[in-house]
Amino acid sequence: MKRKPTVAIVGAGSLATFLAVALNDAGFTITEIIARDTPRSRSHAGALAAKVGAQTVTAHSAALDATLLWFCVPDREIRRAASALAGNLAASVAAHRKKRVPNRVPNKVRFAFHSSGAVLSRELEPLRKVGIAVASVHPLMTFVAGTHPSLTAVPFAIEGDTAATRVAREIVRKLGGESFSLPAARKAAYHAWATLTSPLLLAFLMTLEEAARAAGFTRKDARRKSLPIIRQTLANYSRLGPAPSFSGPLVRGDAETVARHLAVLKKHPGPCEVYVALARAALRGLPVKNREGLSRLLRN
Repeated sequence: MKRKPTVAIVGAGSLATFLAVALNDAGFTITEIIARDTPRSRSHAGALAAKVGAQTVTAHSAALDATLLWFCVPDREIRRAASALAGNLAASVAAHRKKRVPNRVPNKVRFAFHSSGAVLSRELEPLRKVGIAVASVHPLMTFVAGTHPSLTAVPFAIEGDTAATRVAREIVRKLGGESFSLPAARKAAYHAWATLTSPLLLAFLMTLEEAARAAGFTRKDARRKSLPIIRQTLANYSRLGPAPSFSGPLVRGDAETVARHLAVLKKHPGPCEVYVALARAALRGLPVKNREGLSRLLRN
């Protein structure tokens, strides 16, 4: 990559906003924010375009004069958006060849990425068919409104055409991230793991609040009181790994205490179900004493 590619962002949601700003801060030129033709989408796109010095356009009005199209839209919309833009590019090339649009230059777009962790680069097949190299480039990070996570050392899973993945690795490096190749056959399993790391971790933390309510605490108070031990657990996990960080009644084999927990949680089915599932997971992979006794207890 002798020169940084210019980039058009397709979408204007949380990921598009973060990515466009990060690319702009890293010295990439953002040419267009391509949004749906609805008042809300155009409003979001306009606000984002103002931040990065880009134009706000729709699929029908886009100039598509960037080197790279980067799709930040829901998984179900990737192929449809790719088809629309591929049609525009094909029409532009045809018009140029017939000189019906004398001032229009030939297609500049050489690469297209999407950032879904679940679907393959082949969702961009309509663009591949018009000669564009495609890749999926998924950052293993959570992006929600009002937050500004650092990309330093964030892993990006990359899969797709050789030319596109080569450019993707260079861009990730300039963003401060770390790229790794992900075989297409492993992508569904990868995304299941990624979902466990943040969205379902939050579901677990929400369950902690429910369990705390059984002990008489408000959700807000439960969060405040839980955070010190959660932070220390994560610090231990980071430094030591799971087994040396494991503590509590299971590591001691204390079936009586676990029985008391289950007795009170039976009145709260959600936390009880999660407790039992995680305790069984601990029996499978963590250093637990009295494994047989605890296993019988959890079966009942």
